[in-house]
Amino acid sequence: MAYNKVVISGINTSKLTVLKESEKIALLKEYQETGSKEAKDKLINGNLRLVLSVIQRFTNRGEDVDDLFQIGVVGLIKAINNFDLSKEVRFSTYCVPMIAGELRRFLRDFNHIKVSRSMRDLAYKAMQAKERLTAEQQKEPTIEEIAKAVGAEKCDVVLALESISDPISLYEPVYSDSGDTLYVLDQISDKNDVESWFDELSLRDAIKALQPREKNILYLRFFQGKTQVEVAEEIGISQAQVSRLEKGALAKVKGQM
Repeated sequence: MAYNKVVISGINTSKLTVLKESEKIALLKEYQETGSKEAKDKLINGNLRLVLSVIQRFTNRGEDVDDLFQIGVVGLIKAINNFDLSKEVRFSTYCVPMIAGELRRFLRDFNHIKVSRSMRDLAYKAMQAKERLTAEQQKEPTIEEIAKAVGAEKCDVVLALESISDPISLYEPVYSDSGDTLYVLDQISDKNDVESWFDELSLRDAIKALQPREKNILYLRFFQGKTQVEVAEEIGISQAQVSRLEKGALAKVKGQM
């Protein structure tokens, strides 16, 4: 993402200003003491490049960049509202995890991978506790501190947070040396590889031995997910016949394997 070529949410990123740390602190002090909207607007506009740098970590998930940018700005505003000037910490150091947390929450809520309600609730509480502790301590809390804050076991908190984390592709590069790239897939072993391969070959041979109608029924039922009634309507026989043929085909496959 080249800043001088990108327009996001109607904003030309090449014209974004970048504030010095001293300017940020001065504006934060003015905003907290007077509630100045002008100071807050300057803080937001002066940190939009920081938002852009954070959302780049999340742009390979198929989400609209404009949406991610706007969610990132929400995290920035939360950081502005909660920053403690009495702590000796850079604003950007505090701001980045706040922006990233807001983006993760957004992606979690729209995640296609289903997680149990209780697990999601615990993860949500843990994330809230993390943000609160970060605001209080001006640094990221440990898992032990988060677990204590939500009244849960450390292992349960870790599992809950992991359950809503973004999945990693098996083809994600983890190491590259002289063009020889090592992927996540290369680090995964499966002791049942050979056995699974033979099972697959046996299954294919067993299916090949079936009659055309039996193959069609199994394909419609288990590959297209149709009900026996739907299969019966499609191939023009009764549901009882479909049930009988399906059971017979499965018995043949099991017998041959």
